[in-house]
Amino acid sequence: MSEGRVLVVDDEPMVREVLARYLEKDGFAVDTASDGTAALEAFEAGRPDLVLLDLMLPRVDGLEVFRRIRAQAQTAVIMLTAKGEETDRVVGLELGADDYITKPFSPREVVARARTVLRRSRPAAPAPPAILRYGDLEIDRPRREVRQAGRPVKLTRKEFDLLALLASRPGVTFTRSELLEEVWDFAWDGDTSTVTVHIRRLREKIEVDPSEPRRLITVWGVGYRFDP
Repeated sequence: MSEGRVLVVDDEPMVREVLARYLEKDGFAVDTASDGTAALEAFEAGRPDLVLLDLMLPRVDGLEVFRRIRAQAQTAVIMLTAKGEETDRVVGLELGADDYITKPFSPREVVARARTVLRRSRPAAPAPPAILRYGDLEIDRPRREVRQAGRPVKLTRKEFDLLALLASRPGVTFTRSELLEEVWDFAWDGDTSTVTVHIRRLREKIEVDPSEPRRLITVWGVGYRFDP
């Protein structure tokens, strides 16, 4: 199942190609456009969930494309800007852009930001129950207590937050950058070792065999999910 449809708008072919490749690898459907006119046509045809929009475009500039998109729909927009485009960036944010990324950027960062913006723009999921039970594992969210086969499991504050987040959406894969932002309130900076270390510690505490985890599953190249 697609994670959503993204329209990548940039006049540089390499930027379009690289972003499309990374987004598609992460499960997104992708459309691309090389100028403002093509961007508006692609938006009308595809109705994407998110637009990655370069501000310096031929034919119709990025800010005008943004204005026309927002005149039709509240589609999420992340601006792609160069270092010298601070004024346009500020105008875009004042007009309601959801985020901006300054070139040159890491494609992985763009994917992580895309996931975060889409998650925030979608209707909130129903709140999970106060107590999560999966087999012999019980997670009491209000009391911040975990029991395994009736025995208390001692977790640090961040270990509990990480486990509770994953277990509240079983079967859903979180990227490492999403976990950093949700649990640690960190913006992604390329280093996700904190998440890796905490997952390893959690496995040592709740998995029967930490080397062959059955609950905290690694999704290679993406992140982690909780299997009930």
